[in-house]
Amino acid sequence: MLSKAQIKQLHLLQQNKFRRKLGRFLAEGTINVLDFVRGSLSVEQLFATEEWIAGHHTELPDLKVETVTRQQMENISTLKNPSEVLAIVKKPDYPLPEINSLNRYVLALDDIRNPGNLGTIIRTADWFGIRDIVCSEETVDAYNPKVVQATMGSLARVRVHYTGLAAYFGKKPSDLKLFGAVLDGKDIRQIAKPGKGILLIGSEAHGISKTLYPFIDKHIRISSASTSGAESLNAAVAAAIVCYAFVKDEASMIGLKHTRE
Repeated sequence: MLSKAQIKQLHLLQQNKFRRKLGRFLAEGTINVLDFVRGSLSVEQLFATEEWIAGHHTELPDLKVETVTRQQMENISTLKNPSEVLAIVKKPDYPLPEINSLNRYVLALDDIRNPGNLGTIIRTADWFGIRDIVCSEETVDAYNPKVVQATMGSLARVRVHYTGLAAYFGKKPSDLKLFGAVLDGKDIRQIAKPGKGILLIGSEAHGISKTLYPFIDKHIRISSASTSGAESLNAAVAAAIVCYAFVKDEASMIGLKHTRE
């Protein structure tokens, strides 16, 4: 039986200020929860129905599991259609990637406010093997329940960081290229891909902040094949296309691996 204190904590963790204060976040659904259980993050407690526990008990070594009814799950869930399992996970404290020693691609996000977009971008980064995403301080919290849900478990593998992007980019060495996705850039298909660098995506509504333009080495554009008049792409779609264009060799290997499996 859930206590009032437990219910209160679970409700508080739906708010960003309490996630920061308590250093915890919520994850729901079998895929999400089991990916966190298998990953490097600390899952502190599970709340699940008897049926779910019976079907997954072999995957829960040494975890504290609280049995709840479906009605109780409806009370603590953040979802319109509650799942059968919810976890409290300790927020990680990842060190910011050292910009002077980057030897791979890193995604940078400027002012992405939509939780679904951020969750999808995290999932996309995971698919293409990008392990770090550096976000502006105005970007939505990666541990917002809607973001966590949209990642479908990828947040267990992708490190999300928050910092002032201008100050971070200001430390960039000259041999590390920053590629900014803009409407008037060079066709992404014609850009040399160096195997490492920063891929910067702005918000769908405003694009990349003008204060960040001086740090961009290459302005890149996703060319449209349509004359319909569409002005821009969804930020998550744009990020997926940019990731594919820059890491397509790795993407081909990943796709082949999944095909074999």
